[in-house]
Amino acid sequence: MAAPLPGFLFGGSARDARRAGGRPSKGGSGSARGGSSRAGAIEKGILGVPERFMRPRIVLIVVTAILVCFGLLMIYSASSVTCIASDALGNDPAYYLKRQAIFAVVGVGLAALLARADYHSLSRDHLAIVIGAVIVGLVLVYVPGFSNSTYGASRWIKVFGGFQLQPSEFAKVAIVTVAASLAQHLFVDGDMDDRELLKYGALGVGLPIALILLQPDKGSTLIIVLALAVMAFVAGISGRAIVGAGAAILAVVAVYSFTQDYSLSRIQTFLDPWSDQLGDSYQLIQGFYAFGSGGLFGVGIGFSKQKYSYLPMAHNDFIFAVIGEECGLVGTVGVLVGFAVFAWAGIQIAKNAPDLTGRLIASGCTSLIIIQLLVNVCGVVQLIPLSGKPLPFLSYGGSSIMSCLMFVGMLVSVSKQSALSAAEQDRRDGGRRPMRAGSGEGDPGLSFVGEVTPRSERYGSRGSGARAAAGGFTVVDGGRGRGSGAGRGDAGGYGRPGRGGDAGRARGGSSARGGYGRGARGAEGGYERIDLNREGAGERLRSRGQGGRRR
Repeated sequence: MAAPLPGFLFGGSARDARRAGGRPSKGGSGSARGGSSRAGAIEKGILGVPERFMRPRIVLIVVTAILVCFGLLMIYSASSVTCIASDALGNDPAYYLKRQAIFAVVGVGLAALLARADYHSLSRDHLAIVIGAVIVGLVLVYVPGFSNSTYGASRWIKVFGGFQLQPSEFAKVAIVTVAASLAQHLFVDGDMDDRELLKYGALGVGLPIALILLQPDKGSTLIIVLALAVMAFVAGISGRAIVGAGAAILAVVAVYSFTQDYSLSRIQTFLDPWSDQLGDSYQLIQGFYAFGSGGLFGVGIGFSKQKYSYLPMAHNDFIFAVIGEECGLVGTVGVLVGFAVFAWAGIQIAKNAPDLTGRLIASGCTSLIIIQLLVNVCGVVQLIPLSGKPLPFLSYGGSSIMSCLMFVGMLVSVSKQSALSAAEQDRRDGGRRPMRAGSGEGDPGLSFVGEVTPRSERYGSRGSGARAAAGGFTVVDGGRGRGSGAGRGDAGGYGRPGRGGDAGRARGGSSARGGYGRGARGAEGGYERIDLNREGAGERLRSRGQGGRRR
């Protein structure tokens, strides 16, 4: 049984089209939401795809490209002075820009692979492989020779060429995928017992979160937990249960934070940053100076003064402060507007997702990006304690930019699976979509959305003898009785039977299965009309020997 979903954001739950027996259209499988408001109207298409499916996809890709390019520009602006003064970096002002560009290209490739693939292949067919890869990556940060500790935390693993990766960033993608798949099995499919659900939930969600918390990386842990709470809300879980579970997790993280000196100092800095201006609060206060210097329109890109070794990690955690100084209030608001557009596109993709798995993946990926944005921005402006999390798409960080682009790839994959329902496709075709004649087996003539019907098959098979000579349409079991062979084609169809036939065909009657057209010429002369009102439309459209097909 499907879980109830919040109607103000999303439509009702959906089953995978493969389970429903439907054939996917070119854009994917499943049914679309939100079509009731467009009833009776023919929706425009973009590149052959319905507008409400293609527009969010295009907006998502465009705004992501803009954010990534702007991030490369700001990374170069914020780090160039530091790189010139550093012999270890080769005195290359574009050192961080080049590395970030390489990671961005790799991230685009990963996003393209995920966008091209069907997200069901990860969430269903290769779920065990995804879980295993995440656990291995998170364990390697504790293995000597692979681990690379920085600032007292073991969060990175060494790779070739002096590069390093942060497994927790990639674990976010996997955790969202696993959680969405488990929700599909639990609320919709019902094909997984409690033992399997607990096993996959503990290995694919619980264990990775615990390993991330022990690194320690409390910021990523909170972001993942909040994203899972959003997914749980979308899946229809009661708000009371979500709040209770979230409060318990937050309590554990809070107690854990008070046991570590650097976490406790961040909390104290948040409460009173001016108490230690040259110590723990130095970075936060220098960020305040950057925002204050920017004013409304900023000092201009490249003209920041705080990046001259005054603001530590200006190209990473505090790049939003550099944006505020160089682009002013207008620039910072523009960045927030860009992410708001990103959130809109993600919500629309989730709304049109073909099944619960796709809806939850889209919701989880979107919420992870937006929550991490809020965590970074709110920390820089002293609304919450600093967490050290980068600004998505903008801050320097190879693992961060690759994982964010992978989220975009997953969103595009979900969007590509969205498709029109059969009723909406009929409206787009103006009610003139042809029905193919059946051959006596299976469905006798209903074609699926997106299925190409050859011209020679659109109006049924041609009969023989007098029927072939006359041409025209045939009837599937038309009339109350069967006429002679010349009265209908072998394959059947919808239309007018041939003349002649025996008198056993009753006048003015309708067939047992329904048929459209005029009856055979009777003994008294004249054509008899078929009454189409004696049976419901659903009964007339039933396939032979089968129940009604769900569309």
